[in-house]
Amino acid sequence: MNILILNGSPAGEGSITLQTMLYIEEFFPGHEYEVLNVGRKIKAMEKDFSSAEEMLGKADIIVFCYPVYTFLVPSQLHRFIELIKEHGLVISGKFATQVSTSKHFYDITAHEFIRENCADLELKYIRGLSADMEDLLKKKGQKEALDWFGHVLWAAENGRAEEILMPATEDKPLGIAEDGEYRPKLNGYGEIAIVTDLADDDQELKAMLRRFGNVSPFRFRTINIREFPFQGGCLGCFNCAADGTCIYKDGFDTFLRSKIQDCCATVYAFTIKDHSMGSLFKVYDDRQFCNGHRTVTMGKPVGYMINGHLSAEPNLQTLIKARAQVGGNYLTAIASNEADINREIDALAAEIEYAVTNDYQQPADFYGVGGMKIFRDLIFTMQGLMREDHRFYKKHGFYDFPQKRAGMIAGMYAVGAMMNNKKLAKKIGANMTKGMLMPYQAVINKAKKGLRPDDALKGR
Repeated sequence: MNILILNGSPAGEGSITLQTMLYIEEFFPGHEYEVLNVGRKIKAMEKDFSSAEEMLGKADIIVFCYPVYTFLVPSQLHRFIELIKEHGLVISGKFATQVSTSKHFYDITAHEFIRENCADLELKYIRGLSADMEDLLKKKGQKEALDWFGHVLWAAENGRAEEILMPATEDKPLGIAEDGEYRPKLNGYGEIAIVTDLADDDQELKAMLRRFGNVSPFRFRTINIREFPFQGGCLGCFNCAADGTCIYKDGFDTFLRSKIQDCCATVYAFTIKDHSMGSLFKVYDDRQFCNGHRTVTMGKPVGYMINGHLSAEPNLQTLIKARAQVGGNYLTAIASNEADINREIDALAAEIEYAVTNDYQQPADFYGVGGMKIFRDLIFTMQGLMREDHRFYKKHGFYDFPQKRAGMIAGMYAVGAMMNNKKLAKKIGANMTKGMLMPYQAVINKAKKGLRPDDALKGR
């Protein structure tokens, strides 16, 4: 079989993910393997796609091979998928799979993104491999890689592929927002940053932006990322690890901090493309790595205005929620023109107004808590390299390792020992719940006395 490896890493042949496929190749001879360095050569491919088209045409199995960057594939691979579609390439019927490396931070959204686009291209999808960056250095990881690719070959040879059931897109037309009544702007709260990828002919999104600008009581600045002179997507080079300065000289790191991150809230506005915000937004997201893994806008609300059938994009919905949660941002609302767009934009403006004027921050759920624990362990391990991240995590108390709770652990040992004694367990029985409730009742008793949590913080 002809196996085409689409290496989406900007590191090219230095990609850690690619090493997994090079390792696999040694154990499955008799096939023709080709590597297309998409991540390294995307600019050239934008000018001349003929070589890539030829390689895709010959392939029996296409392997999307990439490191996970900010919830998805790197922007370069994202753009390559756009190019396939823009050139109208017919590759339907071929088999496709994927292999990624990461610390398992939202590898699920990255894999689903590839899976959805394989469905668009009518490829026969075989489930991929999500590996830890260090898995190939361990016997267990080596075996998992070989077992996975053995299954890929078996599935392709026997015509077995995963059926991809995509949510149906509604046929009803999308709504056009009206201008709305202009509200005078408040002083003293700063500006809202509206970050958008706005095309000249995108009348639906323009109408949404106009209404929000009118009904929101805040001054705002609109940043159309199409107008920023990006030199390229993130290279994963870690040049910014020391002082936060990007290796590119286009000034994005300074622009990000002075024009966007200093605002009181952020609204992202885009038209759905290829089950995502589009490859240019992916460049924007990936290049924010100049902040390392620091949640520098923590506590600031975010919102979304989306042109398109969002209800048919469950993975994009997950990504939006996770992005806010991990960043420590309150996701105020998502306004989509599938429904009553005027009402949705008004609701978004109202939620942001409440959040900013009341300093409202919503506690994290699994999306945020789980994601931050992965990074907590990563930064603690790599603190010698990621020093600014380490300082930030220490300052904000992110190192909440359970082994630090020595008192709780000792107490649980004591309770466990008593419960293992049948006589004591019988006596404890009903009192167990009462004992667990005691500290909570103490909190409620303080509330009955009128003591608020901010009184305790003030020492009252």
